[in-house]
Amino acid sequence: MSKKRPVAVALAGALCLVATACADSTDKADAAGGTSAAAAKTGYPVTLENCDGTEKFTKAPSRVVVMNGASVAEVSTLLALGLGDRIVANQQSYGMSEVEGRAKAIKALPDGGVKLNDAYDVPREAMIGLRPDLVLSTTSYGFDEKNGFATREQLKGVGAGTYVSPQGCDQDTSKMTIADSYTLLRDMGRIFNKGDQAEKLIAASEKKIADVTAKVKGEKRPKVPKVMVLFSNMTMGGNDFSSVVAKGIYNDILAKAGGTNAFESASKTSFADLSKEKVAATDVDALVVIGYNDPNPAAYARKLLKEFPQWPAAKDNKYVALSDSMYLGPSNDLAVEKIAGMLHPDTF
Repeated sequence: MSKKRPVAVALAGALCLVATACADSTDKADAAGGTSAAAAKTGYPVTLENCDGTEKFTKAPSRVVVMNGASVAEVSTLLALGLGDRIVANQQSYGMSEVEGRAKAIKALPDGGVKLNDAYDVPREAMIGLRPDLVLSTTSYGFDEKNGFATREQLKGVGAGTYVSPQGCDQDTSKMTIADSYTLLRDMGRIFNKGDQAEKLIAASEKKIADVTAKVKGEKRPKVPKVMVLFSNMTMGGNDFSSVVAKGIYNDILAKAGGTNAFESASKTSFADLSKEKVAATDVDALVVIGYNDPNPAAYARKLLKEFPQWPAAKDNKYVALSDSMYLGPSNDLAVEKIAGMLHPDTF
C-alpha cells in the first residue's frame, strides 16, 4: 500500500494469501463412545479438518479473537450469523461496507486494548493475555511463530481453538472462489451451532447470484466486457499499478456478473505488478475499485478514467467502487449485483 509500509507488508502477505484444503469439514463421533443426548441436541462435538490439522469443539466459543489479515471476511461472517457478542477482540476493518450498518457494527466491536505489532496484528503475549477460546486468522501467516504470533499449538495449550479461512492455509488466493465464502459460513455455522442460519444465508446468496447470471446470459451483446479490478491508493510492488487483481475470487464474481478480468493473464498469482505503459495499452471496458480503508475509492476511479482517456471505460464513465463484497465473506452476491448493474445497465 502507499501510506504505511507495515500495512503494505501485511497486505502483501495477507491479500496475496490463500490456500487449499481448509474446506473439508466432517462431524466425528465422540471417541469415548458416541455423543450424549445433550451433545446430539446441540450438534456437539464438532470436528473440522483445517489445513493440516483437526480442530474439535465441544461447545460454542464465547471469547473469539479475530486477527487482522487485511480482511473483513471472518468478522463479517460472525456478524452475519449474529455472533458479535462472542468477539472479545477484533482487528479487522475495511472502513466501509456494501451491507448497511456493517461498517458501524465492526467499528463498535472491542479491540481487546492490545498493542499491535508491525504487521498491525496481535502479537503472541497479547494474544495469550486475551484468554481466547477461538482465534480466527485469514491465513496461516497469523499463526507463524517467526512473525511473532502465537502458534496453533501454543493456543491449543491454553484452551483456544484456531481456524484458518478457506484458501488461507498455503497463502495462495489465486484459486479462491465464491464457494470458499460459503465454506467459511458453513464452518462458522457448525462451530457455533448456527448451521441452519448459515444455510439460509448461503441459499439466499446463491439465488440472487443465479438470478443475476441468468439475466446477463440472456442479454445480447457483441463481447464480454473487460474489467480492471484494483485496490485504490495502494501499492504492493515496484510499479505504478501493483495492486491490480489477476486471479482469485474477484474473477468468479466478475464472471457471474457478465464480465471478465482484463488482466487475468498478467500474473500467475493473485496480483499483477504492472507498468503504466502496460495498463495504458490494454482495453479496459470498466473499472472495479476496491476501497480498503480508503474513504473515497470512487474519486480514485474517476482519477484513473481521466488518466487513461483512451479506455472504453473512460469514454462511457463505467466504474463501480466496492469494498468488502468483493472479498472473501458473506456478501459476494452484492458485488455480483452491483457489477452486473454497472456493466449491463439496460438489463437491470
